[in-house]
Amino acid sequence: MGYRTEGVEPIKKVSIIISKGSLEGIYPGLIMANGARAEGMEANLFFTFFGLDAIHKKRIEHIKVATVGNPAMHIPTLLGGLPGMSALATHMMTKKMDELDIPPINEFIEMIGDTGAGMYACKASVDMFDMKKEDFVEQVQDIITVGDFYDMAAGGEIIFT
Repeated sequence: MGYRTEGVEPIKKVSIIISKGSLEGIYPGLIMANGARAEGMEANLFFTFFGLDAIHKKRIEHIKVATVGNPAMHIPTLLGGLPGMSALATHMMTKKMDELDIPPINEFIEMIGDTGAGMYACKASVDMFDMKKEDFVEQVQDIITVGDFYDMAAGGEIIFT
C-alpha cells in the first residue's frame, strides 16, 4: 500500500526524462515508469542525449556502467579508467539485477511498452546524432520536440533521471 497524505491529490501522470546512456542512468527511469504503470498512472518516457542508447536497436544491448567520474562507484577515477573495469562493474551489476529479477534493458523497454507507457525520442538529440526513427526499437512511438514533450507532460509530474 502506498503512502497517501490526506487532502493531497494522488499523482495521475508522470513524464520521465532519460538523458544518460549508462546502466545507472537508464534503469532508474525504467523502474519509475514501470512502477507508475503498476500504480495505474499514465507514464511517458522521453529519451534525450545519450539516453537515446536505451532505445537504439544497435546500442541497447551494449550499455555499461560508467566507472570513470562516478563517485558512487567508490573507486578512484584512475582505477575506474583501467581496461576492463567498466566491463567488470557491468557484469557485477547485471548479475545482481538478474538475481533480483530485474530484466535487461531491451526486455524492460518491451515490458513497459506493453503496459501502454509512451516512449519518445528527443528531436534535437536525434538530429544532433544523425539518427532516424528506424534506428529505434519498435516501442518508440515518435520523435518529438521539447515543446511537444511539455505539452504531453502538462498536468503531471516531470522526473529527470
